[in-house]
Order: sequence, then structure tokens, then C-alpha cells
Amino acid sequence: MEHRVVLTGSGGLSKVSTEEMQTPECGPHEVRIRVAYAGINFADLLMRLGLYQPRPPYPFTPGYEASGVVDSVGKDVSSVRIGDRVVAGMRHGGQSSMVICDASGVIPLPDEIPLDVAASTPVTYMTAYHILKHLGHIQPHHSVLVHGGAGGVGTAALQICSWLGVNQVFATSSSSKHHIIKQYGAIAIDRYNEDFVSIVKQKTNGRGVDFVLDPIGGENLRHSLSVVCEGGALYCYGLSAAAPSAKRSLLGAMKALRKTPKFEPLKLMNKNRGVFGIHMGTWSDEVVMRSHMQALFQGILDGHLAPIIDRSFASHDVGQAHNYLHNAKNIGKVLLKFHDLE
Repeated sequence: MEHRVVLTGSGGLSKVSTEEMQTPECGPHEVRIRVAYAGINFADLLMRLGLYQPRPPYPFTPGYEASGVVDSVGKDVSSVRIGDRVVAGMRHGGQSSMVICDASGVIPLPDEIPLDVAASTPVTYMTAYHILKHLGHIQPHHSVLVHGGAGGVGTAALQICSWLGVNQVFATSSSSKHHIIKQYGAIAIDRYNEDFVSIVKQKTNGRGVDFVLDPIGGENLRHSLSVVCEGGALYCYGLSAAAPSAKRSLLGAMKALRKTPKFEPLKLMNKNRGVFGIHMGTWSDEVVMRSHMQALFQGILDGHLAPIIDRSFASHDVGQAHNYLHNAKNIGKVLLKFHDLE
């Protein structure tokens, strides 16, 4: 029987489960995919905790990305055929054994790219690529600070910086994960026991860095902005500070939100630096997204990029996957596996 992940309400791990479902039918412009892997992201955890928008009303199936094999196509679809290996991005619903997607969001896969690698790419690598290449127009002489350098977006950003020849890269993480940061030539900073502000300032002779990638939020944003150099920017794409554990803590979330700085345009103008918010789940320009994916797949095929998959959980173990991410045990991407299609 087909099944899907469901978030039944806001709260702890009891609010995430799987349930059986009927096989959905395609509309004229839609594609049905038998899912091999679906990505799981920290945003899914925050939605379960009731701390993330936008999200559908509960109950709903989360999931921004899925890979698998085309099972059926609508009568007006010509871009893919039944049996094609594909990856798809969506607003929600990806964590399901069968998904229905608009054909415009479905991308055929090169034969050389495995389905688990494909499912690891749309959110994490696209977020990093969108920031560094599309928005930032990064060049080798630029400098970068990546918070959460051992996570999904973090490892993607480190690989992209290496691919593009960026020489001065800093990354924060727990000390146990520093080996992965150093593997990509970055300077590792202990997130819990070192002051990244003083280290970055010292290593850059007080200048700071051109790019800061911050998925932590809260008070961390204030410190991040302090190391942005003239002409540089702070890119925000998460709020992990609001959910440091698997339990729902409104007090903890309110504390993180209260400490989130309110950026003042005049101060930003005076220091010639910017702040940019990123949420690829709400980005609507499919032409840009498709070009991102094509560039990333080419980077994988050429050996410049190699998505790190920490672990694939069986779909029915989605609660364990949530807890695993909450406890920051992962290095790279975490997936849910629905069907064995390779």
C-alpha cells in the first residue's frame, strides 16, 4: 500500500508519523512519480514544531524534494515519459511513496547520477548555489563564512567554493565535525567553544568576509553581520536557534526570535553591506531553478561536486530521522527511503 509522512499538528515527535494513502491520479499537466528517496530538511522539523512558515494547515505531508521513476503522465505532458528517472522540487508533499508534480518541476536525470544523490541536491545544493553564484556572483578573491559547515547546505557551500576556486573560507561546526570542513580546504571554527567573530577578524586583518551564510538565526545573526565586510552581505536561510531539541519549546523559540536583530537600513547603508533572506521553497522562477539544477548536475558529472549523504532512514522511521537532525548528528544530507528502485 502506498504511504506518506504526515505532520498531524505542532509539537514533539509524536506529531510525525506515516499513514496509508490511495494512489493519486495525474491531471493533464502533471507527472506521477514512484519515489525512491525524499529529502528531509531542518525546515520540516520547524514546521512540525509550529515555528516555520509558509506551511499548509495540519495535517499535511512535508517534503520539498524527491527522486524516483515516472509512473504516469498527464495527457498534455511531453517533457518526460513513463520509466524516466527524475528528480522533482515542490512546495510540500515530497515525503510520500507516490507524488504528483506539475511537469514543469520535474527534471530528467543523467544515467550517471544515482537517485539518492539526486534527492540530495535540490534544497541543499540549490540553496548554496543560489546564494553564492546567482545572488553573490562569487569570485575566487572573495571570502566566505559558512555556519553549520558540516550540514547539508554547509557541505554543499564548501564544495561549491572549492569548485569556484574561492581560497578564503571559514566554517563553524562542533569540533567532532572539523575533519569534513578541513577536507575542503576551509578553516574550521568550533561553534561552541570559539569566538568566530574574533577568529574571522584576525584572519582577515579586520576586514571581515564578503559572504556569511547563516542558518542559525537569533542572536547569531547579529554576530554574523559584524564580520560582513564593506560591499558584502549576510544571507539568512534558517532558524535552527529556535529548535535546539526535539521538544517543542515556545519559550526557547520566543527567546531566539527576541534576540533576532532588526536590521536598520540607514546603518546598512552607512556600512555598505546587505542582508538577504533565502527560502528556495518559495522561489517561483522555475527557469532559474532549472538552470541551477542543470549547473549542479554538470558539476557532479564533472567531479567537482559530490553530495554527502549521511544516512537514509526507512520512511516509517521518520521520527528517528527528525530526532537525528535535532541532535545535529548528521554530516551532510539525511534522506527518507520509500522504494528500492535501483
